[in-house]
Amino acid sequence: MAKIITDNSLNKARIVIPETSIDEVELIMRRFEVPEIVARLLCQRGIELENIESFLNPTLKNDFPDPFLLKGMGDMAEDIAIAIEGGQKFAIFGDFDVDGATSSAVIYRFLKALGIEAAIYIPDRLSEGYGPNIGALETLKNQGADILFMLDCGTTAFDIVKAGTALGLKIIILDHHEAEETLPECWHVINPKRKDDNSNLDMLAAVGVAFMASVSINARLRDRGFYNGNVKQPDLKSLLDIVALGTICDMVPLIGVNRLFVRAGFSVPYEQLNLGIRELMSVAGINPPISTYDCGFVLGPRINAGSRIHEADLGAKLLTSDDIETCKNISWTLNDCNEKRKVIQQVMEEQAIAMVEERGMADDPLILLDHEDWHSGLSGLVAGRIKEKYNRPTCVVTYASGLSGVKEGRGSGRSIAGIHIAQSFIDARAAGIIEKGGGHAMAGGFTVMPDKLDDLREFLKPHIARQMENTDTNVETVIDGVLTCGGVSVDLVEMLQNQVGPFGQEFPEPVFLLENIRIHRADIRGSSHISVMISDWEGGSRIKAMAFRAVDTPLGDALLNAGTSALNIVGRLTINEWQGRKSAEMHISDACII
Repeated sequence: MAKIITDNSLNKARIVIPETSIDEVELIMRRFEVPEIVARLLCQRGIELENIESFLNPTLKNDFPDPFLLKGMGDMAEDIAIAIEGGQKFAIFGDFDVDGATSSAVIYRFLKALGIEAAIYIPDRLSEGYGPNIGALETLKNQGADILFMLDCGTTAFDIVKAGTALGLKIIILDHHEAEETLPECWHVINPKRKDDNSNLDMLAAVGVAFMASVSINARLRDRGFYNGNVKQPDLKSLLDIVALGTICDMVPLIGVNRLFVRAGFSVPYEQLNLGIRELMSVAGINPPISTYDCGFVLGPRINAGSRIHEADLGAKLLTSDDIETCKNISWTLNDCNEKRKVIQQVMEEQAIAMVEERGMADDPLILLDHEDWHSGLSGLVAGRIKEKYNRPTCVVTYASGLSGVKEGRGSGRSIAGIHIAQSFIDARAAGIIEKGGGHAMAGGFTVMPDKLDDLREFLKPHIARQMENTDTNVETVIDGVLTCGGVSVDLVEMLQNQVGPFGQEFPEPVFLLENIRIHRADIRGSSHISVMISDWEGGSRIKAMAFRAVDTPLGDALLNAGTSALNIVGRLTINEWQGRKSAEMHISDACII
């Protein structure tokens, strides 16, 4: 049961707070010696009593799952161990996003520790598009590859994988995207979303699958006596910072083993972090310790910007290099790419919003937009922004010439809770409407020929509408507690981060409601953000709060024109550090006028 705070916030959301058992909260407080607010959070978020210790203090020794639970992992690890002993040549094909770059770095560094130098191929986002292509596989085969690790892609690339196998490549797919009933014809497919996989590890990102594969292969090599000679066992724990980065940036559920990966990956001293991560932190102005926010909103966008604006393999090069000058140069290049990306993206977003408004698409089951001049590398980001603004599944299609020189549409989709957008793409491909498509429930991509775009629109709209019939599409914000401004402190935020974090998908940062708030000052920052100073209505200490992209919205108007009106404000607490001083502030997501 949940208590309704309001049925109609400024963002037209229903704000609720779960009801909790006082007895259960007190039991958690006593048994695990945690503050009341931590106990309440654990209770409200459904962490079972028997799982609380491992949730609060996960360890590799006690909580790392058996990687051989993944379907096919045992046979794959044995075959690769034999191939390594036999001196066969390896290559890596990775996707162009952060998950692909980190997956490639994990496999590359594992093989390199064994004395094997594997070539890495990251496809160009604009000219090659998502997923494997035969030209890339031919290149790797011509370079002498015997065995190919296909990372963060390949599960639905039936024709290309079959063609690669025909070239003589032994292909191992390590992926986590949605799978169909049948699998590609290749040597091995390790994917927790296989229909016959019962590992319960479907929360993994591809980088997590790659790490599990490395652990498994290492175990088989150890069993076979490979390390009895002069070969030293790789330090697999040293790869966990890369695993943590990819896990956060791919926005997979931050639960189970993913939570363990992030905790373990970012618990190492700063000096022991991957050199590329450290140099990118320096360029981006991030002070240690690294956080999930740093990864998801600062480092990740910069790594992705390389493939969006410049060179697709910059992220993989950054994470696999041990040369400080190389890492510095790549980090500055990625930073420059990110600045260019912001400018281009803003123009695309403005044009996309104008299209939606002019064409009356805001209430359609699906918003599907295309433009001849849009940048292919930014379609997913723009789709995400439109989805957020209108609370509708959104697809953005851009155009480029494929490897054959024929113009094709490159689409990215972003969804809302309850709508499985990747399944829509898989079904559209099965119906012969798109060339390829797949992804996750909340995000996916596809390739469509221009003359089939209208057919795709007519196929997807009823497909999405049928899914909506079985889900509540009303916006609901669940808050984790009610506070006063006087109760917000650096100690409180750090306690939540250290004891309950890390936070991410399916375990987001706590959302609090500040009751009866007075706004003392409100200013517009940049072109769309609003900064306010707030306190409890009766007075007392003041804290800073920010509402991002709030200008010209009901929330922004209320903040700028509050006057003598009191507000209830909803948002997440964070720490702002400036010139060595820390202060607690709130990032506002919604509000109610009292």
